[in-house]
Amino acid sequence: MSRILKTNDRISRFAEKNLKNKKEFGEDARLAFKRHLNDLKRSEKNDPDFPYIFDPEKAEDIIELANKLTIAEGEGDQTFTCAGFQEFILGSLFGWVHKETGKRRFTDSYVQVARQQGKSVLNAILGIKCSNFDNYNYAQIYCTATKQDQARIVLNEISKFINADADLLELFEIKDYKSEITAKITNATIRALGRDTKSIDGFRPYLGIVDEYHAHKDNQMYKLLKGGTRKLKQSLISVITTAGFNLNAPCYELYKYCRRVLRGIDVNDRQFIYIAQMDVNDDIWNPKNWIKCCPLTGNDPELLSQMQEDAKKAKSMGGEEMRDFLTKSLNIWVTNAETAFIDLAEWEKCGSNRTLEDFRGKKAICGLDLSSGGDLTSLALIFPYEDPNTGDKKYYIYSHSFIPQRRMQEHMDKEDNAPYIIWQKEGLLTVTTAAGGIKTDYKTILAHLHNIIDKYDIDLTAIGYDPHNASAFLLDLEDFGCDLVEIKQSARSLNDATIDFQLEVKAHNVEYDKKNKLLTRSMNDAILSEPNSFGEIKIDKMLQKVRIDPCDAIIDAHKLAMGVEVEEITTDQSIEAYLKMFEKAGVKED
Repeated sequence: MSRILKTNDRISRFAEKNLKNKKEFGEDARLAFKRHLNDLKRSEKNDPDFPYIFDPEKAEDIIELANKLTIAEGEGDQTFTCAGFQEFILGSLFGWVHKETGKRRFTDSYVQVARQQGKSVLNAILGIKCSNFDNYNYAQIYCTATKQDQARIVLNEISKFINADADLLELFEIKDYKSEITAKITNATIRALGRDTKSIDGFRPYLGIVDEYHAHKDNQMYKLLKGGTRKLKQSLISVITTAGFNLNAPCYELYKYCRRVLRGIDVNDRQFIYIAQMDVNDDIWNPKNWIKCCPLTGNDPELLSQMQEDAKKAKSMGGEEMRDFLTKSLNIWVTNAETAFIDLAEWEKCGSNRTLEDFRGKKAICGLDLSSGGDLTSLALIFPYEDPNTGDKKYYIYSHSFIPQRRMQEHMDKEDNAPYIIWQKEGLLTVTTAAGGIKTDYKTILAHLHNIIDKYDIDLTAIGYDPHNASAFLLDLEDFGCDLVEIKQSARSLNDATIDFQLEVKAHNVEYDKKNKLLTRSMNDAILSEPNSFGEIKIDKMLQKVRIDPCDAIIDAHKLAMGVEVEEITTDQSIEAYLKMFEKAGVKED
């Protein structure tokens, strides 16, 4: 399979046609199209890091199979016809293959669309294809959900397709009493499994279907399925879901990860992604915008009219009715827009090609977010400057992070989604080895700050630091010869800096090196805390494992850079804090 394939197939034509179609497709869907077209170029250039090729014939095989299926539900039988976005999903999953082996590229798929947009049907098509028509014998196919009754929804869709077609009835045996279907050509089995199934370990799924992942409280089912595929040369875990209510659920974490992949923040060439959502600035109550999250309903006047009635009812009733409409009908994670610290689209507009070299000899303020011995420790430099064209005050941000080597390895062993090794290779992260690579290495952090100050002749005017864990090296900070300012990590202390930084990003008055994906990951992970009794906020993290340390360091620096008056820590106070540290440790003066 050495020939180079051009963009004359229906999948690539669809991607090209709709790449800039902002009327019918949201940004995430357009980014999926862009990714497909960019990958075609990578394939043609024989990129050694991209050993995949798109085979239109394999894409056509599953689309042709899908379009031969019969829908028996309703007033009468009718032939199923794939919509354009469904062709793109199915064709991508089966058309992208390894250049040498011909095995499928994608081992994971995340598809998020609103309800009644054919989610179960798509998974049913995958089940029929992978069981009897994929040249794989004794395949294990599992339809999973939080409960077996929910898991049977996809199994029932497969059964309906089979029962509606005499030819398929000869090729499959439906064992409804066992929640199982057997494929006669390949001896494959399709089973429905819920988390309440007595035994759900030890499976080797050729295809694992995770239905309505937003409802899963943890990733147990997903991990069990994924763990069973490791010895298989070709397998697929398919997640097709709507948005949900729980931002602490694994689905939301996967959703955010997939959006980072679409934007190039994270790299995963084996994860397929299609997310049908409206854009941030779209009027969610304008029916013209609903086609972006409801690609089937948006083209059906009768269904669209019913959806308008549902919208009126939701707006009138509010509460649970409103939340259900937003998540299920409009495919919106309901609290995402309310709690996000930074609009990622606006943040990306602040990306720049400039580096520290462009700010040689300029004044800067440092922010330090310190870890006592575990995860990331971050420092940030903010260079306030005046835009020569507008006279506006702007801020250039430099950010760098540190992590002990063994702590990084622990995260990687736990299959953490953070690409530490890539960040290290790109010079965004320093991995420290002092104290056995367990504890935070403050000397390395200070040495890094000294090095960049000397290298770029930076005029450091102040250091704003989180007092937590800072006492151990307050005296060392005195060596920088600048103001030392304690930044209390409370909503009252950080409220103004947090809000002002948000506004500066929206105004595009913030600038950063766009290659710093660790910094962008941090901005993506940060959310706003619940307001205190005075309505004051600060940044927080939704999950324990996410990384917002670079954001914390930036807010500490921005508090000073925006001109907020804070108390300066004097040398005497620094010495006093240093002595208190020894008192707490039980060390007495002679």
